[in-house]
Amino acid sequence: MARQAGFPSVSADDILSRPMFIRQLDTPALLVDLDVMERNLRRAAEYARAHDLRLRPHTKTHKVPELARRQLELGATGITVAKVGEAEVMLGADPPDLLVAYPIIGRSKLERLAAVARRTRVTVMLDNLHAARQLSDAAREAHVEFGVLAEVDVGLGRTGVTPGDELVEFIRGLLRLPYLSYEGIGFYPGHIRSLDNDGLNQIEELDRLLNSVIERLRREGLPPRVVSGGSTPTLYHSHRIRALTEIRPGTYIFNDRNTWLAGACKPEDCAASILVTVVSTSRPGQVIVDGGSKTFSSDRLAPSPEPSFGYVLEAPGAVFTRMNEEHGYLDARKAGVELAVGDRLRIIPNHICTAVNLHEKMYGVRGDRVEAVWEVAGRGKLQ
Repeated sequence: MARQAGFPSVSADDILSRPMFIRQLDTPALLVDLDVMERNLRRAAEYARAHDLRLRPHTKTHKVPELARRQLELGATGITVAKVGEAEVMLGADPPDLLVAYPIIGRSKLERLAAVARRTRVTVMLDNLHAARQLSDAAREAHVEFGVLAEVDVGLGRTGVTPGDELVEFIRGLLRLPYLSYEGIGFYPGHIRSLDNDGLNQIEELDRLLNSVIERLRREGLPPRVVSGGSTPTLYHSHRIRALTEIRPGTYIFNDRNTWLAGACKPEDCAASILVTVVSTSRPGQVIVDGGSKTFSSDRLAPSPEPSFGYVLEAPGAVFTRMNEEHGYLDARKAGVELAVGDRLRIIPNHICTAVNLHEKMYGVRGDRVEAVWEVAGRGKLQ
């Protein structure tokens, strides 16, 4: 980007009243290319329709009710969240159906979730009867009903019931609890991180595993109506997992460098970048920008040992080597361009979900123009 200095900052009110441009934004600023984002959303919605899959996107990536509403407008049948605070925020999107893909523990959280369930249909994914009993008690006290998905561990080793006898007994336990409706099973294939031969083989293994799980449940008289799973890396291979009925991608709305390097998208599919300003070039070969660990995700490149925290669009040869809280260090020796104090750069972060959680606002841009400002309303909603 051309060097820009001395321009006033922009507010949401400014954008509503007069044309505003990227050069007028203070940095660091989280930018979203509206054309790319819209293309990502439409592609996923069309894929889901073509393969008769319900699309229930996870809002953990964008955390913005307006964007959840857009996903619903394009055909998503519901949305997914992880925390009660996120569920409360996402009521602003008027979702017809909301899945909490995380076990909710504790009376106060469950009381709040019951209040959400008075306003929309809520399903919770669980892997233990302790959480299920608490959910049932909260539903009874609030006079609501929750749908429940039994979470199955399909290889990540994080949460989820082991397939087989343990899963069967867990579901039978769910059926004994009042105010809960057993809907089916859910899973997260987070162990499949790339689309190389190993990743594609893992997708085939997952297909076989789920087929055996569902066949066992049918024999036991526990057929799942819903088989919910998926991720952004596996998104466009979901049809290979024949038992799936709904998919829950999150990162796909923006994508990021790790998604790109995993082979799940192309560089031109990355809609989000962080605009920063060069603030120092005092050391030869080194550039300091005004975004550090309070601006960017600290995630390393998933498929590579390279010490880098993002891809610099205007200087692809520069390497984002390290960060302090407010300082980003670029090794500019192979930048390919001369960088000077005042230059503004856009950097695609390795992991966009955690980067978004660091920002109060996102700016929707088309070309050089700022067309939207969104409050990151789900930011910091950890409870």
